[in-house]
Amino acid sequence: MYISPLLHPAPAHIVYFKAFLNRIATSFQALPWHSPVLPVSAGSGSFVDNAFIRNFCIIAHIDHGKSTLADRFLELTGTVSKEKMQAQVLDDMDLERERGITIKSHPIRMQYKANDGNTYQFNLIDTPGHVDFSYEVSRSLAACEGAILVVDASQGIEAQTLTNIFLALENDLTIIPVLNKVDLPSAHPEEVRHQVCELLGVEPEGVLSCSAKTGEGVAPILERVLAEVPPPVGSSTQPLKSLIFDSKYDSFRGAVAYVRVFEGTMRKGDQIKFFSTGINYEVDEIGYFKMGRVPVDALYAGEVGYMIANIRTVSDIKTGDTLTTRLKGCEVPVAGYREVKPMVFSGIYPVDKADYEDLRTALEKLQLNDSSISYEPETSSALGFGFRAGFLGLLHMEIVQERLDREFNVNIITTVPNVKYRLRLKTGEEIFIESPAKMPQQQEVEFISEPIAKLQIITPTEYVGQIMKLCEEKRGKMGTMEYLETTRVCLHYRIPLSEIIIDFFDRLKSCTRGYASMDYEFDCYEREHLVKLDILINGQPVDAFSSIVHRDNTYHFGQGITSKLKELIPRQQYEVAIQAAIGNKVIARSTVKAFRKDVTSKCYGGDITRKRKLLEKQKEGKKRMKQVGNIEIPQEAFLAVLSRE
Repeated sequence: MYISPLLHPAPAHIVYFKAFLNRIATSFQALPWHSPVLPVSAGSGSFVDNAFIRNFCIIAHIDHGKSTLADRFLELTGTVSKEKMQAQVLDDMDLERERGITIKSHPIRMQYKANDGNTYQFNLIDTPGHVDFSYEVSRSLAACEGAILVVDASQGIEAQTLTNIFLALENDLTIIPVLNKVDLPSAHPEEVRHQVCELLGVEPEGVLSCSAKTGEGVAPILERVLAEVPPPVGSSTQPLKSLIFDSKYDSFRGAVAYVRVFEGTMRKGDQIKFFSTGINYEVDEIGYFKMGRVPVDALYAGEVGYMIANIRTVSDIKTGDTLTTRLKGCEVPVAGYREVKPMVFSGIYPVDKADYEDLRTALEKLQLNDSSISYEPETSSALGFGFRAGFLGLLHMEIVQERLDREFNVNIITTVPNVKYRLRLKTGEEIFIESPAKMPQQQEVEFISEPIAKLQIITPTEYVGQIMKLCEEKRGKMGTMEYLETTRVCLHYRIPLSEIIIDFFDRLKSCTRGYASMDYEFDCYEREHLVKLDILINGQPVDAFSSIVHRDNTYHFGQGITSKLKELIPRQQYEVAIQAAIGNKVIARSTVKAFRKDVTSKCYGGDITRKRKLLEKQKEGKKRMKQVGNIEIPQEAFLAVLSRE
C-alpha cells in the first residue's frame, strides 16, 4: 500500500542533515578558487527536437545596425538583463566598440517563447560586415539556414549588401529583408523598400521595418524567423559531421572551435579528427554560448556551440574545416572549405631593434586568436630584422597593427603594402613573390603577372564621371553599368589589386563626398609590363621603399616618392642624393642640400689661395663623411610612401 510522505514526514535528524549538506554546497561554490559555471536554462544541454531549433545570422553593410539589432534580440528573449545591457554587447573587443565594426563572428544561444506558447532554441551568429572578412562571413552563413538582411533606410543598398546577398543565395539560405533606422529624419524607407523588392523579387509587405536603437518593430522579426527559416535537418544517430565556422584562442584551454553540428552527436571524451589535416584529439569540453561559455554533456544535430580539446597548435584548426569522430566518422566533409589566402603583404619591423623577440612573441600570440595572419622572418638593410606578414586586406592589416600596439605594447614600422606576383623565369620556372626585395634580376625574368580584382562600386549618378576617371587612372577596365534606380548606379570594373590596396578607397570617398561604396574580390592573374622600382639613398638601395609598378607609371611614381623623401629626410653636413632607378637606369632624383659651415670666416684679407686651401680641406672632409656616414630615415618617411598621389 502506498503511504503519502505528507502524512509521514521525515525524521528531524534527516531534515537537519539535508540542510547541513545544502550549506556546505553553497559555501563550496562561493570559494574564490571555484570556477563559476553559468546557469543552465531549462532544457539546455538536453536533446531538443529539430523542429524547435532555428539557426540564423545577421548580414549587412558596415554601420547598418547589425550589432544593435542583435542587442535588441538579446533583450527581447531575456538572454541579457537590462541592467547588464550595453551597446554592441556581443562585440567584446575595445577596438570593435571604438570603430563601430564587427571583426569576429559572435554566436549566442537564445530561448525564445513564441506566440504559439512553445519555447524555441534560437542560435544567432553576428557576422562581420567588411569585405576583408568575407570568407569568415561565408562560413558563418554555411552554419545557418536563414539570414536577416539589414538595410539602412537612410543609405539604401550598398556594395557589401549585394555581396552578402550573393553569399546567402549560394548557401541556399532563407533571406528575411529588414529596413533599419526608419526613425531617422534622413530615412526614406519607401525608396529603399522598392530597391530591396526589385533586388530580391519580393512583395513590399515582405520587407519588415524597425528601429534597432529604440526597439520598434523588432519583435515581428523573430516571429518571421520562426515562420520562414526552416528547422535544421540531420539525425543525431548518424556519424558525426560538424563544421568549424570560427575559432578563438584561450591562453588556459588552448584553441576554442566554434562548431555547427550537421549530423550525429558530439560528446565529451570523443576521439575526433580534423578532415583537412587528419590530426586526432580528445574532446575535453563542449558547450554553447550564452554571454560566456556554458558547458554541456553533448551537442546534437542542428545545434551550434563550441569544442575544446587542448589544441595548442593554431594551424591544426582551420576555419571551414570539418570535424568527425576518429572511428566510424563521416566520409564526406561539409562543402565549401578552402585555405584562407592573404591578399596584401607588408613588412613589420620593431622601431627599437632590441624588441625583435617581443615582436615575434606578439605575432605568435596574435596568430592564435586570428589564424588568417601569416608571417615569416625577413631582413632589411635599412630596418634590420623583422617579419613579412600577409593580411586579408588593408582593414585587416590596420586592425593587426592596432592590436600589436594595444594588446602587446610593441612599436612597429610597416613597409609599403604590396600583393603577391607570379613570375615566369626564362628557365621556364614559375615562382610567386610577396616582397619586391625577393625579385630576381630583370634579365632573368621573362614576364610578370599581377593579381586582378573584380571591383563593384555603387554610387549616385552625379559622381559617375569622377569615378570613371579615377578607375582609368588606376588602370581599371570597365565592365558593365547597371542602374539600380534613376539616381543610383552600380559600376563593374576589372582592376589590378595593387592599385586599390593603397589609397583607392580614400580617393573614392573624397571624389563622391562619401556617398559611394565599394566591394572587391580576387579574379585571376594577368600578364602586364611590370618592373621593379628601387629607391637609392646616397647610392645605396633601401629595400623598404622598393616596389613593383607598371612601366608606364614608373616616372610619375618615382618622382613622387623622391620628392616626399626630400622633405622628410633631415639635412646632413653633406648632400644626400635620393634616386629612383629601374635596374641601373636612374629615372628621377631629388637632393637634400647640405648644411654649409663658413670656414673662411676667420680669413681677414690675405691671398686667395688661403681661402681655397680651407675650402678644399672642407670638401675632402665632407667626401670622407659621405663615404662612412649613415642616413637615419625617420618613421614618417615610411608612412608617407603609403599615400600615393
